[in-house]
Amino acid sequence: MIAESLKVLDSITLNFSQGGLLFMNITLAFIMFGVALEIDLESFKKIINKPKSAIVGVISQFFLLPIVTFLFVTILQPSPAVALGMILVAACPGGNISNFVSSLGKGNIALSVSLTAIATLAAIFMTPFNFAFWGKLYAKSHPLLRPIEIDPIQMFQTVFILLGIPLIFGMIFSRKFPETTKKILKPIKIFSILIFMGFVVVALASNFSYFLRYIHLIVIIVFIQNGLGLLSGYYFSKVLKLPEIDQRTISIETGIQNSGLALVLIFNPKIFPSDLQLGGMAFIAAWWGIWHIISGLGLAYYWHKRPPIN
Repeated sequence: MIAESLKVLDSITLNFSQGGLLFMNITLAFIMFGVALEIDLESFKKIINKPKSAIVGVISQFFLLPIVTFLFVTILQPSPAVALGMILVAACPGGNISNFVSSLGKGNIALSVSLTAIATLAAIFMTPFNFAFWGKLYAKSHPLLRPIEIDPIQMFQTVFILLGIPLIFGMIFSRKFPETTKKILKPIKIFSILIFMGFVVVALASNFSYFLRYIHLIVIIVFIQNGLGLLSGYYFSKVLKLPEIDQRTISIETGIQNSGLALVLIFNPKIFPSDLQLGGMAFIAAWWGIWHIISGLGLAYYWHKRPPIN
């Protein structure tokens, strides 16, 4: 029933200006610059000495979540654009608020920051790969979905500009100006969350009537996909007998995705031509951007009241 209703989203052509895309690019770059300020090279040394949790986290984020998402869309059989939106979000690295949520939920902050850094750098390669691989695999199983013709080189270039360059500048800044970094870190964290919400508003501003009309169709899908991400990350690391503090962190890193990156990619005409009907993809990514903040903070509040056992 839901799958049939979702087909209407594929017929929607969203309105989005080049000015709006520029704002989204600048916003995402600023957010990633803020993430880079927290990257401590000493944390990487600790991870290298005890790499198990980091390896599990990377596997959970870039392999387990896409697999779980693929199984979900195969069972649900939603409209093509919605399916690709879910796959694209699952292919993105962890979200910019994951470190903040980990700290509130009494997770492993050093592991969280390290995983964010590793995942963001790995996303330059893994996001295009995962989207192309799982998207094409889904296309073969869906008779109505035309083959995906996305240039992975173009997506790689875009992801590198949006993630790689701000990360490099942020790491250089924190090394050169450590005292200034300490002073601006907390305000930038708060501002990043606020500006991210503005980011989502800009993405929806010209299409808000569509969003209100069809939001009920995607709420349950994003709820389930996000829940699968949080649960799979937690229990995957639990089965591998990691400390609970690391289980919490990996759960958050797997369940909180950089849906802002997904939105920027969706609205980039060099990656997805403007003649494609991408309403379903954009709605999935935009609601993810709102919902994962709500679910992440809710989970953090629950864990904050319950100190890790081991």
